[in-house]
Amino acid sequence: MTIIPNRLLHALERFNAAHPWDHNQHYHPWILRQLPRRKKLGRALDVGCGAGDLARLLAARVAEMVVGIDPDPEIVGRARESTPADAASVTFAVAAAPDGIPDGPYDVITCVAVLHHLPLTETLTRLRDQLAPGGTLVVVGCAREETAVDHLLSLVSVPLNLAMGWVKNRGRTAPRSVSMTAVTRSPDTTFADIAREVRRTLPGVRLRRRLFWRYTLVWRG
Repeated sequence: MTIIPNRLLHALERFNAAHPWDHNQHYHPWILRQLPRRKKLGRALDVGCGAGDLARLLAARVAEMVVGIDPDPEIVGRARESTPADAASVTFAVAAAPDGIPDGPYDVITCVAVLHHLPLTETLTRLRDQLAPGGTLVVVGCAREETAVDHLLSLVSVPLNLAMGWVKNRGRTAPRSVSMTAVTRSPDTTFADIAREVRRTLPGVRLRRRLFWRYTLVWRG
């Protein structure tokens, strides 16, 4: 539940439609900064890859292969079309997590705005088990607002969201395109419940609330 009035929410929706930007892509540079700063990594997996933007970014850090999976065939087709023909190290597959996650091990696993669509414990366990020793799991997730901290971050995000939309679309004659993703639904699990299960399944995890209605999770295998 949000404390933002409906009238303001509708106004924000109209502004965002005219000045679109991708909240998930905003975190892609941050995700890359979580990877070890050493020689290229071996294999990477992007769960819920959408149109493949993050998978293609990961390819610059990976020596062997990046695998992107998504349950939507249309989106996977878009990801393949958007990937250069000579990018042999990037592949996409139609698959649904957690059961459809290809066997690893992977040096890097990423999952952006997908975990709230999936069974939490089962998915975390599957991701953990497919991570190579010393590998890195990075999640950008969504949680249901419940606490005063959640609502405060939501309120702070509103003016920043407007500013980002204006800056990213400044000088454009038409709105910038936003990466194609599957149809989403609102999260029904609170951050507190997610944190409890994450810390039980991934001991030593780094978990933080973030702006723009997201939280982040980093775990080293």
